[in-house]
Amino acid sequence: MIERFYLKEFLTFKEVELEFNPGLIVFTGPSGSGKSILMRSILASVGLDGVEAQVCESNVLWQLDEERYGIQNESVNTFRHVKKDKTRYFINNQSTSKSSMETISSEHIRHLSLKDYSDFEPSALMQLIDERICRHTSEHRDILERHKILFDEYKVLKDQLRQIEDQEKHLSELKEFAAYEISKIDAIKPKIGEDEELSLIKKQLSKKEKIEQSIRTAEAIFAYEAHVSNALTVLEVESAFFDDTMNELRNIFETSLERLGELEDISIEGVLDRIELLSELKRRYGSVADALSYREQKASELASYETIEHSKGDLVKNIAALEGELEILSRALSLNRHKELSSALTGLNGYLGMLYLREATLELHPCEHYALGTDKAVLGLAGTKLDKLSSGEFNRLRLALLALRVESMPERGGVLMLDEIDANLSGEESMSVAKVLRHLSGAYQIFVISHQPQLTSMGNQHFLVYKEGESRVRVLSDAERIEEIARIISGEGISDEALGFAKDLFERSRMKL
Repeated sequence: MIERFYLKEFLTFKEVELEFNPGLIVFTGPSGSGKSILMRSILASVGLDGVEAQVCESNVLWQLDEERYGIQNESVNTFRHVKKDKTRYFINNQSTSKSSMETISSEHIRHLSLKDYSDFEPSALMQLIDERICRHTSEHRDILERHKILFDEYKVLKDQLRQIEDQEKHLSELKEFAAYEISKIDAIKPKIGEDEELSLIKKQLSKKEKIEQSIRTAEAIFAYEAHVSNALTVLEVESAFFDDTMNELRNIFETSLERLGELEDISIEGVLDRIELLSELKRRYGSVADALSYREQKASELASYETIEHSKGDLVKNIAALEGELEILSRALSLNRHKELSSALTGLNGYLGMLYLREATLELHPCEHYALGTDKAVLGLAGTKLDKLSSGEFNRLRLALLALRVESMPERGGVLMLDEIDANLSGEESMSVAKVLRHLSGAYQIFVISHQPQLTSMGNQHFLVYKEGESRVRVLSDAERIEEIARIISGEGISDEALGFAKDLFERSRMKL
């Protein structure tokens, strides 16, 4: 619930601070006093509307999902937005975005001012029926949860099967393409580092004759080796350095000639052709390593294509098993729902009768399997399409559904905000709405703007919105409430008859608390 609200500097309001009780909270006041502005401001304080107030703040008692939103709970959580140069939003003094605040608040507050069809969606109607069944048949909840888990698994497997079947349509083409790509690389049989090795061989082959001629010419030096050694001896100089140098030179020449000899059988044309093939491969794939990696990828794809039939067979078996179990569970769900349907419809029509609306029809139609089974709940109102209902009829029908849901709610349902729900209603219709709202206030904290004495008299808490230059709000005592009800009945000139009727109406409503 919303425990406290504070507003500063917005339109005709200078400063307002209100403390709220649980139950039905009614706002009344003359036209133009600022009731709708106040209601908008309360919604804006928790991110559900936008107002240009200097400060707009609410203290709420609902708990935050700390892990999801990263905001720590306090004993009372404070939602605030402040406007200076720009509007900033805070929860428990932690900065947040308006969208995050709106997401959090939407879980706890419902604003019933517009034609929101979510309560009439088949899934919402089915949830209402299921909640009623779970109230007296605990096994129904277990069946429902088991069905949801299996259906999620079923959807995953069906998606996998659909992907395989899509692949099958092009399987032969995919296999042929993968095999072709592999064969192109296999025809070349590249090896990592081969291109660098061939480049070296090409360089050596191009200089082979020049190298051989140079070595043969240079080998003449060895004819003078003995003369140099004798001269060093005569000079009494150690000749070891010269001997080592000549041996190293001889080894270099011999090794080079051997390597050139190995090249005798290598065709320069063959090397150039091989280099061209590898260059083409590198142009296409980036490098020899990339080409080999691509080949492995295609080989893996080809292997997966070849095992696709086996995978499909396993999927088909698992899906068939799940379908069998889901069919059993959905039949059990459907049986329980059909048993409950008459009771739910009787309860709904009871509330509709209180609200002076025609009887409704609530039917279960078979439908394609989904998370809740194979039943689709369809609501009608005496042959009138929901989108053809007046706003008053629409809101009263929605109230009837909410009242029916309250019967099976395990805990309080949060906050309802209603704008002038009793506008343009007769006295009897207004009293019927008031009674249903009183019933709902056992599960919800309800904020409502009222122009009718019947709903006003039913409030657990009554605030008067009025103007004295600026808009003001104050909570009314019982005596003041009777006077305000009388003003609603007869206008500013309150007659004794209106005052007597107001007192009787208020006292009768207190007896029903």
